[in-house]
Amino acid sequence: MNPTPAPHFAFGPRNYRLMWLGLALLAAGFITMMFGDKDNYGEDFVGITLGPLLLIIGFGVEFAAIMVRDKPLAGSTKTPTATPGVTSESLTSAAAPAPAAPAYKRL
Repeated sequence: MNPTPAPHFAFGPRNYRLMWLGLALLAAGFITMMFGDKDNYGEDFVGITLGPLLLIIGFGVEFAAIMVRDKPLAGSTKTPTATPGVTSESLTSAAAPAPAAPAYKRL
């Protein structure tokens, strides 16, 4: 009986850290635009320039958090970990299953 493989998640710890950083930058950008200088009704450097810049950087970090790979691609030079009870002889001696017949009829 084959053990069930561990689930593979799309995001790793690095992705989640980047997502939290992006959310913090977005929150800082919105708060900066909302609570800018009260005398100018947010029409100063903080409300017009700094807040939107923080938002653009925050959305960029969120995009990077989605697109960045946390683990190396398959076929990399990383050595595989050993599985207890599985040897290279048992892997090569196992017969490959026959391919299944197609479930449709060709016309």
